[in-house]
Amino acid sequence: MKTGKLNHFFTQYAIYIVLIFLVAGIATSDPRFLSVDILRDILLQNSTRAIIALGAAFVLITGGTDLSAGRVVGLTAVLSASMLQTADYPRRFFPDMPDLPVWAPILIGIAAGLLVGLINGWIVSKLSVPPFIATLGTMVIVYGANSIYFDLKPNESQPIAGLRQDFTTIGTGFIGPNGPYSLPYIVIIAIVVAFIVWVIFNKTRLGKNMYAIGGNSQAAVVSGINVKRNLIYIYAIAGALYGLGGVLEAARTGGATNNYGNMYELDAIAACVVGGVSTAGGIGTVPGVLAGVLIFGVINYGLTFIGVSPYWQLIIKGLIIVAAVAFDIRKYLAKK
Repeated sequence: MKTGKLNHFFTQYAIYIVLIFLVAGIATSDPRFLSVDILRDILLQNSTRAIIALGAAFVLITGGTDLSAGRVVGLTAVLSASMLQTADYPRRFFPDMPDLPVWAPILIGIAAGLLVGLINGWIVSKLSVPPFIATLGTMVIVYGANSIYFDLKPNESQPIAGLRQDFTTIGTGFIGPNGPYSLPYIVIIAIVVAFIVWVIFNKTRLGKNMYAIGGNSQAAVVSGINVKRNLIYIYAIAGALYGLGGVLEAARTGGATNNYGNMYELDAIAACVVGGVSTAGGIGTVPGVLAGVLIFGVINYGLTFIGVSPYWQLIIKGLIIVAAVAFDIRKYLAKK
C-alpha cells in the first residue's frame, strides 16, 4: 500500500522533484546560484518563453502540435519594433510615421499572431490537414512573409534597433528599488497570463472541451462538442500568446530581426512535455508547463553559470526530453 502511494506521489510530482534536484546539484557546485539575483535573472529571461509555452500547451492538449510558434514570435517582434523606433533614429523603418501610442503596435503584433493562429485552426479543422503539416506550412510562410517585410527599404534586412523607451521599459522595467528584490514588469505580465490561462483551462467551457477533444475527439463529437469551432478558437488563442511573447521579446532585448524566435517552438513543446503535457493529448496543467520552462531555464542559465559546455547542455536537455516522452508513453500504455 505504501509503495503504491509512493509511486503515485513520484508520478504526480516528478517534474518538481527534478527541478529541486537540478537546482540543488548546481548550487552544490556553486552556492552563489541560490542568490536572489540569479533567481530574478532566470525569471526575467524565461518569462516570454513561459507565455509561448502556455500557447503551445493549448494545442498539445488537443492532441495537436504547432511548429509555427517560433516564426510567429519573430514576425510579431519585427512588426512591433518597426513601429516603435525613436524619431531621431538614423535607419528608421518608417521615416515619416508619427509616434504611435505604445499600445497600438503591441496590439497589432498580438493581432498578427492571432491571425496566424486562426489560419492554423482553419486549415486543421476545415481542411482536415494534420496539425504537424499545417503548422509546418504556416511556419515557412510566416518566415518568408516576415523576411520580405524585414527587407523593405530603407531597412533592407538591418537589425531593427533604436526602440522607444516607453516600449523597452515594458521588457526591462521593474517595480521596487533597483536591485535583486525588484519585480520586473515582464515577470508580472507572465504571471497574469499564466493565471488567465489557468482559468481558461479549469473554469471555462472551452477548457473542458479542449481536454475532451484531446482525450478522444470522436467521443467529443458524439457528446455534442463542436470540435472544429473549438479547434479554431484554441489555435487562435495560441497564436495570440505567441504574438504577445514576440512583442515582449522585442521589448526585453531592445530590438528585433527576422530570425527572432528561431527554434522557440521546439523549446516550448519540450517544456510542455517535460511539464507533464501528454503527447497523446487530454492531459496538461499550467503549473506543470511553468515548471517545464523553469527546468530548461535552470539548465541554460545554471550550467552556463558553473562552466558546463553548451554542447553538454544540449545533451542533457535531449536526455530529459526523451525521458519525459518515454515516461508519458509508459503512463498512456498503462491506462489502456
